[in-house]
Amino acid sequence: MVKTFTEEDDALLAELGVDLETKRSGGRTAREERIIAGFEEVQRFVDEKGHLPRHSDDGNIFERLYAVRLDRMREQAECRMLCLPLDRQGLMDGSTAQTTVTDDEMDDDALLAELGIEANAPEITELKHVRSSTERKAADEVAHRDACADFDRFKPLFEQVQHELDTGLRETRPFELKAEIEKGRFFIVGGQKAYVAEKGEQTLTDQGRTDARLRVIFDNGTESNMLMRSLQRALNKDEAGRRITDPAAGPLFTGEVEDNDQASGTIYILRSQSDHPMVAANRGLVHKIGVTSNDVKQRIKGARLQTTYLMADVELVATYKLYNISRSKLEALIHRIFGSVRLDIQIQDRFGRAVVPDEWFMVPFFVIDEAVEKIKDGTITNYIYDPKSARLVEREAQ
Repeated sequence: MVKTFTEEDDALLAELGVDLETKRSGGRTAREERIIAGFEEVQRFVDEKGHLPRHSDDGNIFERLYAVRLDRMREQAECRMLCLPLDRQGLMDGSTAQTTVTDDEMDDDALLAELGIEANAPEITELKHVRSSTERKAADEVAHRDACADFDRFKPLFEQVQHELDTGLRETRPFELKAEIEKGRFFIVGGQKAYVAEKGEQTLTDQGRTDARLRVIFDNGTESNMLMRSLQRALNKDEAGRRITDPAAGPLFTGEVEDNDQASGTIYILRSQSDHPMVAANRGLVHKIGVTSNDVKQRIKGARLQTTYLMADVELVATYKLYNISRSKLEALIHRIFGSVRLDIQIQDRFGRAVVPDEWFMVPFFVIDEAVEKIKDGTITNYIYDPKSARLVEREAQ
Protein backbone atom coordinates (compact mmCIF):
# COMPACT_ATOMS: atom_id res chain seq x y z
CA MET A 1 0.00 0.00 0.00
CA VAL A 2 1.35 3.42 -0.99
CA LYS A 3 1.95 5.68 1.99
CA THR A 4 0.56 9.20 1.57
CA PHE A 5 1.77 12.40 3.16
CA THR A 6 0.21 13.52 6.40
CA GLU A 7 0.23 17.10 7.67
CA GLU A 8 3.01 16.09 10.08
CA ASP A 9 5.06 14.69 7.19
CA ASP A 10 4.57 17.91 5.25
CA ALA A 11 5.71 20.01 8.19
CA LEU A 12 8.75 17.86 8.79
CA LEU A 13 9.80 17.99 5.13
CA ALA A 14 9.32 21.73 5.15
CA GLU A 15 11.51 22.01 8.23
CA LEU A 16 14.16 19.91 6.53
CA GLY A 17 14.32 22.40 3.70
CA VAL A 18 11.58 21.03 1.45
CA ASP A 19 9.04 23.87 1.26
CA LEU A 20 5.40 23.08 0.50
CA GLU A 21 3.13 25.12 -1.75
CA THR A 22 -0.12 24.67 -3.61
CA LYS A 23 -0.27 22.89 -6.97
CA ARG A 24 0.73 24.90 -9.98
CA SER A 25 -1.04 24.67 -13.30
CA GLY A 26 0.72 22.06 -15.44
CA GLY A 27 3.87 20.04 -14.76
CA ARG A 28 5.00 19.20 -11.25
CA THR A 29 3.46 20.70 -8.16
CA ALA A 30 5.50 23.17 -6.16
CA ARG A 31 5.85 20.50 -3.48
CA GLU A 32 7.28 18.02 -5.96
CA GLU A 33 9.75 20.62 -7.19
CA ARG A 34 10.81 21.40 -3.62
CA ILE A 35 11.26 17.72 -2.83
CA ILE A 36 13.51 17.36 -5.88
CA ALA A 37 15.42 20.52 -4.93
CA GLY A 38 15.97 19.12 -1.45
CA PHE A 39 17.19 15.84 -2.91
CA GLU A 40 19.58 17.70 -5.22
CA GLU A 41 21.08 19.45 -2.19
CA VAL A 42 21.87 16.04 -0.73
CA GLN A 43 23.38 14.99 -4.06
CA ARG A 44 25.59 18.07 -4.13
CA PHE A 45 26.77 17.28 -0.62
CA VAL A 46 27.74 13.76 -1.70
CA ASP A 47 29.52 15.12 -4.77
CA GLU A 48 31.52 17.60 -2.68
CA LYS A 49 32.30 15.37 0.30
CA GLY A 50 32.54 11.98 -1.39
CA HIS A 51 30.31 10.22 1.15
CA LEU A 52 26.71 10.09 2.35
CA PRO A 53 25.65 12.61 4.98
CA ARG A 54 26.24 11.05 8.39
CA HIS A 55 24.33 11.16 11.66
CA SER A 56 27.49 11.26 13.75
CA ASP A 57 27.60 13.81 16.57
CA ASP A 58 31.05 14.78 15.31
CA GLY A 59 29.60 15.95 12.00
CA ASN A 60 28.42 19.40 10.99
CA ILE A 61 24.78 20.05 11.96
CA PHE A 62 23.86 20.54 8.30
CA GLU A 63 25.39 17.20 7.39
CA ARG A 64 23.17 15.65 10.03
CA LEU A 65 20.21 17.60 8.67
CA TYR A 66 20.85 16.18 5.18
CA ALA A 67 21.11 12.70 6.72
CA VAL A 68 17.70 13.08 8.39
CA ARG A 69 16.25 14.47 5.16
CA LEU A 70 17.54 11.50 3.14
CA ASP A 71 16.12 9.03 5.67
CA ARG A 72 12.69 10.68 5.50
CA MET A 73 12.72 10.73 1.72
CA ARG A 74 13.58 7.02 1.60
CA GLU A 75 10.56 6.33 3.81
CA GLN A 76 8.10 8.21 1.59
CA ALA A 77 6.87 6.44 -1.56
CA GLU A 78 6.14 9.71 -3.34
CA CYS A 79 9.68 10.95 -2.65
CA ARG A 80 11.18 7.72 -3.96
CA MET A 81 9.11 7.91 -7.15
CA LEU A 82 10.19 11.51 -7.77
CA CYS A 83 13.86 11.06 -6.95
CA LEU A 84 14.70 7.60 -8.30
CA PRO A 85 14.93 8.82 -11.94
CA LEU A 86 17.46 11.42 -10.79
CA ASP A 87 19.32 9.13 -8.41
CA ARG A 88 22.68 8.74 -10.17
CA GLN A 89 24.42 7.94 -6.87
CA GLY A 90 22.12 5.21 -5.55
CA LEU A 91 21.00 7.28 -2.60
CA MET A 92 17.35 6.23 -2.54
CA ASP A 93 17.81 2.46 -2.62
CA GLY A 94 19.35 2.46 0.86
CA SER A 95 22.16 0.18 -0.20
CA THR A 96 24.62 2.27 1.75
CA ALA A 97 22.61 2.47 4.96
CA GLN A 98 23.94 4.43 7.90
CA THR A 99 25.59 2.46 10.68
CA THR A 100 26.43 5.34 13.01
CA VAL A 101 24.32 6.83 15.78
CA THR A 102 20.99 7.94 14.33
CA ASP A 103 19.32 11.30 14.72
CA ASP A 104 15.89 9.63 14.74
CA GLU A 105 15.80 10.10 18.49
CA MET A 106 16.56 13.82 18.14
CA ASP A 107 13.25 15.64 18.13
CA ASP A 108 12.48 18.63 15.97
CA ASP A 109 13.08 21.13 18.79
CA ALA A 110 16.58 19.72 19.30
CA LEU A 111 17.35 20.01 15.61
CA LEU A 112 16.07 23.58 15.54
CA ALA A 113 18.14 24.46 18.61
CA GLU A 114 21.27 23.16 16.93
CA LEU A 115 20.46 25.30 13.92
CA GLY A 116 20.29 28.45 16.05
CA ILE A 117 16.51 28.86 16.08
CA GLU A 118 15.17 30.29 19.32
CA ALA A 119 13.95 27.70 21.80
CA ASN A 120 10.56 29.31 22.28
CA ALA A 121 9.59 28.84 18.64
CA PRO A 122 6.04 27.48 18.09
CA GLU A 123 5.41 23.81 17.44
CA ILE A 124 6.82 22.51 14.19
CA THR A 125 3.65 20.63 13.26
CA GLU A 126 1.84 23.91 12.62
CA LEU A 127 2.58 24.77 8.99
CA LYS A 128 2.03 28.47 9.51
CA HIS A 129 5.02 28.50 11.88
CA VAL A 130 7.50 26.68 9.63
CA ARG A 131 10.67 28.75 9.22
CA SER A 132 10.87 31.01 6.21
CA SER A 133 13.60 30.55 3.62
CA THR A 134 15.23 33.74 4.96
CA GLU A 135 15.47 32.24 8.45
CA ARG A 136 16.90 28.99 7.10
CA LYS A 137 19.47 30.92 5.12
CA ALA A 138 20.46 32.91 8.20
CA ALA A 139 20.95 29.71 10.16
CA ASP A 140 23.00 28.24 7.35
CA GLU A 141 25.31 31.25 7.37
CA VAL A 142 26.36 30.51 10.94
CA ALA A 143 28.02 27.30 9.82
CA HIS A 144 28.93 28.17 6.22
CA ARG A 145 32.37 29.65 5.80
CA ASP A 146 34.65 30.15 2.83
CA ALA A 147 38.40 30.52 2.63
CA CYS A 148 39.40 34.17 3.09
CA ALA A 149 41.32 35.08 -0.07
CA ASP A 150 42.91 38.19 1.45
CA PHE A 151 43.60 36.75 4.91
CA ASP A 152 47.14 38.18 4.78
CA ARG A 153 45.51 41.57 5.42
CA PHE A 154 43.86 40.35 8.60
CA LYS A 155 46.41 37.94 10.06
CA PRO A 156 48.52 40.77 11.60
CA LEU A 157 45.37 42.13 13.27
CA PHE A 158 44.71 38.81 15.00
CA GLU A 159 48.35 38.59 16.10
CA GLN A 160 48.18 42.15 17.44
CA VAL A 161 44.96 41.44 19.35
CA GLN A 162 46.45 38.31 20.91
CA HIS A 163 49.52 40.29 21.94
CA GLU A 164 47.33 42.98 23.49
CA LEU A 165 45.35 40.32 25.36
CA ASP A 166 48.59 38.85 26.68
CA THR A 167 49.83 42.24 27.86
CA GLY A 168 46.53 43.40 29.35
CA LEU A 169 45.69 46.18 26.91
CA ARG A 170 42.59 44.21 25.91
CA GLU A 171 40.32 41.93 27.91
CA THR A 172 37.57 39.44 27.12
CA ARG A 173 34.12 39.99 28.58
CA PRO A 174 30.82 38.12 28.24
CA PHE A 175 28.84 39.07 25.15
CA GLU A 176 25.68 40.95 26.15
CA LEU A 177 24.17 43.18 23.48
CA LYS A 178 23.69 43.10 19.73
CA ALA A 179 24.81 46.75 19.76
CA GLU A 180 28.30 45.50 20.54
CA ILE A 181 28.54 44.04 17.02
CA GLU A 182 30.15 46.85 15.05
CA LYS A 183 32.75 47.11 12.31
CA GLY A 184 36.26 46.73 13.72
CA ARG A 185 35.17 44.73 16.79
CA PHE A 186 36.64 41.37 17.80
CA PHE A 187 34.79 38.42 19.35
CA ILE A 188 35.47 34.84 20.40
CA VAL A 189 32.90 32.36 19.10
CA GLY A 190 33.27 28.62 18.73
CA GLY A 191 36.76 28.85 20.17
CA GLN A 192 37.96 31.18 17.38
CA LYS A 193 38.59 34.88 17.21
CA ALA A 194 36.19 36.64 14.85
CA TYR A 195 36.74 40.10 13.35
CA VAL A 196 33.88 42.19 11.93
CA ALA A 197 35.63 43.54 8.83
CA GLU A 198 32.55 45.05 7.18
CA LYS A 199 29.00 45.92 8.20
CA GLY A 200 26.35 46.72 5.61
CA GLU A 201 23.36 49.00 5.84
CA GLN A 202 20.96 48.22 8.65
CA THR A 203 17.57 46.79 7.70
CA LEU A 204 14.42 45.75 9.55
CA THR A 205 13.26 42.15 9.75
CA ASP A 206 9.62 41.14 9.40
CA GLN A 207 9.44 41.27 13.19
CA GLY A 208 10.70 44.88 13.23
CA ARG A 209 14.18 44.01 14.50
CA THR A 210 17.34 45.60 13.12
CA ASP A 211 19.77 43.50 11.15
CA ALA A 212 22.72 43.98 8.79
CA ARG A 213 24.96 41.94 6.56
CA LEU A 214 28.46 41.39 7.96
CA ARG A 215 31.78 40.23 6.61
CA VAL A 216 33.28 38.28 9.49
CA ILE A 217 36.90 37.05 9.32
CA PHE A 218 37.99 34.16 11.56
CA ASP A 219 41.52 33.57 12.81
CA ASN A 220 41.71 30.20 11.04
CA GLY A 221 41.70 31.92 7.64
CA THR A 222 37.99 31.57 6.84
CA GLU A 223 35.23 34.13 6.48
CA SER A 224 31.44 34.32 6.47
CA ASN A 225 28.98 36.87 5.09
CA MET A 226 26.55 36.24 7.91
CA LEU A 227 23.78 38.41 9.24
CA MET A 228 24.32 40.35 12.44
CA ARG A 229 21.53 38.43 14.16
CA SER A 230 23.18 35.16 13.14
CA LEU A 231 26.40 36.19 14.87
CA GLN A 232 24.38 37.35 17.87
CA ARG A 233 22.67 33.95 18.14
CA ALA A 234 25.98 32.12 17.81
CA LEU A 235 27.54 34.22 20.59
CA ASN A 236 24.51 33.79 22.86
CA LYS A 237 24.47 30.02 22.35
CA ASP A 238 28.20 29.64 22.97
CA GLU A 239 28.84 29.44 26.71
CA ALA A 240 32.42 30.54 26.01
CA GLY A 241 31.35 33.29 23.60
CA ARG A 242 33.09 36.55 24.45
CA ARG A 243 33.69 40.03 23.13
CA ILE A 244 37.20 41.42 23.10
CA THR A 245 37.44 44.94 24.47
CA ASP A 246 39.08 47.79 22.60
CA PRO A 247 42.65 48.56 23.70
CA ALA A 248 41.63 51.79 25.41
CA ALA A 249 38.07 51.87 26.74
CA GLY A 250 38.06 55.53 27.74
CA PRO A 251 40.85 57.85 28.90
CA LEU A 252 43.80 56.21 30.63
CA PHE A 253 45.41 59.30 32.07
CA THR A 254 44.56 62.76 33.28
CA GLY A 255 42.89 64.98 30.74
CA GLU A 256 39.25 64.92 29.71
CA VAL A 257 37.51 62.56 32.09
CA GLU A 258 33.90 61.53 31.53
CA ASP A 259 31.41 61.26 34.38
CA ASN A 260 31.23 57.47 34.17
CA ASP A 261 35.01 56.89 34.08
CA GLN A 262 36.33 54.85 36.99
CA ALA A 263 39.61 55.90 38.63
CA SER A 264 42.05 52.99 38.63
CA GLY A 265 45.11 54.44 40.36
CA THR A 266 48.38 56.15 39.53
CA ILE A 267 51.60 55.35 37.70
CA TYR A 268 54.50 56.84 39.64
CA ILE A 269 58.15 57.34 38.66
CA LEU A 270 60.75 57.61 41.44
CA ARG A 271 64.46 58.43 41.52
CA SER A 272 66.56 57.03 44.38
CA GLN A 273 68.87 58.99 46.69
CA SER A 274 70.70 55.80 47.65
CA ASP A 275 74.49 55.90 48.02
CA HIS A 276 74.81 52.38 46.60
CA PRO A 277 77.72 52.58 44.11
CA MET A 278 75.66 51.40 41.11
CA VAL A 279 72.82 53.80 41.89
CA ALA A 280 75.09 56.73 42.63
CA ALA A 281 76.99 56.22 39.36
CA ASN A 282 73.76 56.14 37.32
CA ARG A 283 71.44 58.34 39.35
CA GLY A 284 69.91 60.00 36.28
CA LEU A 285 69.04 56.63 34.77
CA VAL A 286 67.88 54.50 37.70
CA HIS A 287 64.09 54.81 38.11
CA LYS A 288 61.39 52.93 39.95
CA ILE A 289 58.19 52.46 37.89
CA GLY A 290 55.18 51.46 39.94
CA VAL A 291 51.40 51.53 39.93
CA THR A 292 49.32 52.11 43.05
CA SER A 293 45.74 52.77 44.08
CA ASN A 294 46.88 54.74 47.13
CA ASP A 295 48.22 58.25 47.55
CA VAL A 296 51.79 58.21 46.20
CA LYS A 297 53.22 60.68 48.69
CA GLN A 298 51.82 58.66 51.57
CA ARG A 299 53.18 55.49 50.00
CA ILE A 300 56.77 56.73 49.83
CA LYS A 301 56.87 58.03 53.40
CA GLY A 302 59.53 56.18 55.34
CA ALA A 303 61.20 55.04 52.13
CA ARG A 304 64.60 54.86 53.86
CA LEU A 305 63.29 51.96 55.95
CA GLN A 306 62.01 49.86 53.04
CA THR A 307 64.05 47.68 50.70
CA THR A 308 61.55 48.32 47.88
CA TYR A 309 62.89 51.90 47.91
CA LEU A 310 66.53 50.76 48.23
CA MET A 311 66.58 51.75 51.94
CA ALA A 312 66.90 55.40 50.96
CA ASP A 313 64.83 58.52 50.36
CA VAL A 314 63.32 58.91 46.91
CA GLU A 315 62.41 61.78 44.59
CA LEU A 316 58.97 61.76 42.99
CA VAL A 317 59.70 62.43 39.32
CA ALA A 318 56.24 62.09 37.74
CA THR A 319 52.75 60.64 38.20
CA TYR A 320 50.04 59.68 35.70
CA LYS A 321 46.43 59.16 36.73
CA LEU A 322 44.72 56.02 35.42
CA TYR A 323 41.10 55.45 34.43
CA ASN A 324 39.26 52.33 33.24
CA ILE A 325 42.25 50.02 33.15
CA SER A 326 43.62 47.12 35.17
CA ARG A 327 46.48 48.37 37.33
CA SER A 328 48.18 45.01 37.67
CA LYS A 329 48.08 44.29 33.94
CA LEU A 330 49.36 47.77 33.08
CA GLU A 331 52.19 47.42 35.58
CA ALA A 332 53.11 44.04 34.10
CA LEU A 333 53.12 45.60 30.63
CA ILE A 334 55.48 48.42 31.64
CA HIS A 335 57.82 46.02 33.41
CA ARG A 336 57.88 43.76 30.35
CA ILE A 337 58.82 46.67 28.08
CA PHE A 338 61.82 47.54 30.24
CA GLY A 339 62.56 44.02 31.44
CA SER A 340 65.93 43.93 29.66
CA VAL A 341 67.25 46.82 31.81
CA ARG A 342 65.84 45.78 35.19
CA LEU A 343 68.27 46.78 37.92
CA ASP A 344 70.05 43.74 39.37
CA ILE A 345 71.40 44.67 42.80
CA GLN A 346 71.10 43.39 46.34
CA ILE A 347 70.12 45.58 49.26
CA GLN A 348 70.39 44.66 52.93
CA ASP A 349 67.27 45.18 54.97
CA ARG A 350 67.20 46.40 58.60
CA PHE A 351 68.05 42.90 59.81
CA GLY A 352 71.01 42.42 57.49
CA ARG A 353 69.22 40.10 55.10
CA ALA A 354 69.99 40.42 51.39
CA VAL A 355 66.99 41.46 49.25
CA VAL A 356 66.74 41.96 45.48
CA PRO A 357 64.34 44.92 45.04
CA ASP A 358 61.81 44.93 42.21
CA GLU A 359 60.47 47.63 39.88
CA TRP A 360 63.79 49.47 39.41
CA PHE A 361 65.10 49.99 35.89
CA MET A 362 68.09 51.68 34.28
CA VAL A 363 66.28 53.80 31.70
CA PRO A 364 66.08 57.56 31.03
CA PHE A 365 62.95 59.31 32.22
CA PHE A 366 62.11 60.70 28.77
CA VAL A 367 61.86 57.12 27.46
CA ILE A 368 59.49 56.16 30.29
CA ASP A 369 57.38 59.23 29.51
CA GLU A 370 57.29 58.25 25.82
CA ALA A 371 56.24 54.72 26.73
CA VAL A 372 53.37 56.06 28.82
CA GLU A 373 52.19 58.17 25.89
CA LYS A 374 52.28 55.12 23.61
CA ILE A 375 50.27 53.15 26.15
CA LYS A 376 47.81 56.03 26.13
CA ASP A 377 47.35 55.97 22.33
CA GLY A 378 47.38 52.14 22.16
CA THR A 379 50.55 51.79 20.04
CA ILE A 380 52.94 50.52 22.71
CA THR A 381 52.71 46.89 21.58
CA ASN A 382 54.46 47.91 18.35
CA TYR A 383 57.58 48.95 20.28
CA ILE A 384 60.37 47.53 22.43
CA TYR A 385 63.12 49.24 24.36
CA ASP A 386 66.58 49.14 22.78
CA PRO A 387 69.21 49.57 25.56
CA LYS A 388 72.02 50.29 23.07
CA SER A 389 70.33 53.38 21.65
CA ALA A 390 68.35 54.12 24.83
CA ARG A 391 65.09 54.56 22.94
CA LEU A 392 61.89 52.80 21.96
CA VAL A 393 62.12 51.16 18.53
CA GLU A 394 59.48 49.53 16.39
CA ARG A 395 59.51 45.75 16.50
CA GLU A 396 60.12 45.44 12.75
CA ALA A 397 63.09 47.75 13.05
CA GLN A 398 65.05 45.42 15.37
